[in-house]
Amino acid sequence: QVQVVESGGGLVQAGDSLRLSCVLSGRTFSWSAMGWVRQAPGKEREFVAAINYSGSSTAYADSVKGRFTISRDNAKKTVYLQMNSLKREDTAVYYCVTGTSRPVLAVTSSAYDYWGQGTQVTVSS
Repeated sequence: QVQVVESGGGLVQAGDSLRLSCVLSGRTFSWSAMGWVRQAPGKEREFVAAINYSGSSTAYADSVKGRFTISRDNAKKTVYLQMNSLKREDTAVYYCVTGTSRPVLAVTSSAYDYWGQGTQVTVSS
């Protein structure tokens, strides 16, 4: 059974940093593409970032490019999302997602098969 478990959300002020973590079990982590998707209240789900199986390729939404960094540690079966210079508009539930690695890294949330339960990130001004 595939399990995706996020942690690290919380309440921060604008301009602060936060790091989310996600542990994958029940699936070969080193073969899996990993990503983050977020959903703000009243809005559609938004792709945030993704990383391929080896970590050699990453992709970001324009809204977070230059502020967020996705990385992975295959030995720990963990993917991270380092979020810097947080803005109020980053407030959302952040979901860790996983899917089969593809030749081109998928940048849409629908491309990922398994999702975690989500972790809340709230940025206050």
